[in-house]
Amino acid sequence: MAHVSHAASSQSGSAFARYFKQLFTRNLAAKFAATPMVVTVLVVFVGCTGWTIWYSFTGSRLLPNNTFVGLEQYQRLFASSRWNISIRNLFIFGCFSLVFTMVIGFVLAVLMDQKIRFESAFRTIMLYPFALSFIVTGLVWQWIMNPTLGLQGTMRNLGWESFRFDWIAQSDMVIYALLIAGLWQGTGFVMVLMLAGLRGIDEEIWKASRIDGIPTWRTYLFIVLPMMRGVLVTAVVIVGSGIVRLYDLVVALTRGGPGIASEVPAKYVYDYMFTAGNIGQGLAASTMMLLTVMIIIIPWAYLEFGGGKKS
Repeated sequence: MAHVSHAASSQSGSAFARYFKQLFTRNLAAKFAATPMVVTVLVVFVGCTGWTIWYSFTGSRLLPNNTFVGLEQYQRLFASSRWNISIRNLFIFGCFSLVFTMVIGFVLAVLMDQKIRFESAFRTIMLYPFALSFIVTGLVWQWIMNPTLGLQGTMRNLGWESFRFDWIAQSDMVIYALLIAGLWQGTGFVMVLMLAGLRGIDEEIWKASRIDGIPTWRTYLFIVLPMMRGVLVTAVVIVGSGIVRLYDLVVALTRGGPGIASEVPAKYVYDYMFTAGNIGQGLAASTMMLLTVMIIIIPWAYLEFGGGKKS
């Protein structure tokens, strides 16, 4: 019996060794070519993420140190009125931006799908703002909303004395000024994604809906839109990730003002890490931003690559 058991274990061990040998020698050229990417992911993404999380639990100030302080940085973070205002602004901007970008982008894509004249020119015009950086977008809208030199000053010079469009100077309206600038830049990109999805719909779907007498708007909402799930999820993830990373537009348009009325988490992180010299507090805030991104990415990855697909 012992001999039989030893022989069985030897066979299983050799089979295990053959499996790993095939695993590492199969497509060896492809594995070798992918090595830099794997190293980059492990060092830059995984390594830096681990570094960020660890030092968010330390008392690091101007330079990193390993003095463990537990949840002290997070307690200070959520006790900060500036951080709470940043979270509120991000929530308001994110909700409105996500909804309006998706709705306006889809409506524009539907209009473009009607084979209109000068479609290429119109598509280029709508996509042009996306080619600009947020810094340029912020400076453009800062000029437009300038109470003296912008639209308000121009309309008052023309005789409309009661006209007011100085949202960047109003604490309760400045976040909506950022929203307008963000929509102006991002809507065209979502429109192009939606248009690509619409152009991928089988023509037989439209023929069948016309034969059945289904109105066009019902076809778009209840037949075509569910068929574009992949495009919709991708657009939501891209827009959502951009919302969490909102920084350039705020710096260029409002610089966080008036006061701290338009602060956002990314600006909070930058200011504490590179201006206030408080690395631990900045990394605690960036860890919360990382958690937010993971909440967005993980459901998308599950829907696209996991249980959301039928075998």
